[in-house]
Amino acid sequence: MIEHKSSTAGAPKKRLSSRDLALVASFAALIAVMGLTPAFGGGVPITLQSMGVMLAGSILGWKRGALSVIVLLVLVAAGLPLLSGGRGGLGVFAGPSVGYLIGWVFGAAVIGWLVQQRLPAYPLWWGGMANVVGGIGVVYLVGIPVQAALTDTSVLVAATTSLVFLPGDALKVVFATAVASAVHRGYPGITAPSGTTIGRRPGERVSPR
Repeated sequence: MIEHKSSTAGAPKKRLSSRDLALVASFAALIAVMGLTPAFGGGVPITLQSMGVMLAGSILGWKRGALSVIVLLVLVAAGLPLLSGGRGGLGVFAGPSVGYLIGWVFGAAVIGWLVQQRLPAYPLWWGGMANVVGGIGVVYLVGIPVQAALTDTSVLVAATTSLVFLPGDALKVVFATAVASAVHRGYPGITAPSGTTIGRRPGERVSPR
């Protein structure tokens, strides 16, 4: 009798576990709560929510971090007032801040990916660099050109206008890095290293990199 084996047998499962889904929902809620703080600025408000994006990527990793931001944006598109200043609905995605919102997704993913390259270690300098690259660099890289296009200005003018965000974003990097460092010390298995299966149970060994 010939035994037929499935080609997928033994392949690692990459489905999100209930724990992963709970973490994604929790960080989507965290980012939403940070929007309850007063917002400053015009079409692109200054808000604490970008720090929530940094925390999501730094603690959850690239996939779950980006997914938590996507969940938040889907709820916003559905009409929930979860962005700073109580903004919500599809109209938000027609405004000058839409590029920054999209940038949050990619920013969280980049932060998470960079953090996962060094796990289980989380050096403060590396975590800070990841937040600068993903939480500031990537978000601005997407947000500034879109803002320029929607406000009918040049990229240079939009970039100059965005300089007002830098001091606050630098403080967010410091705080998010410190919080992520504490979380990784207290819960060293909360983020799977790059290349491992999401949903890995605590206590399972990870092959050295």
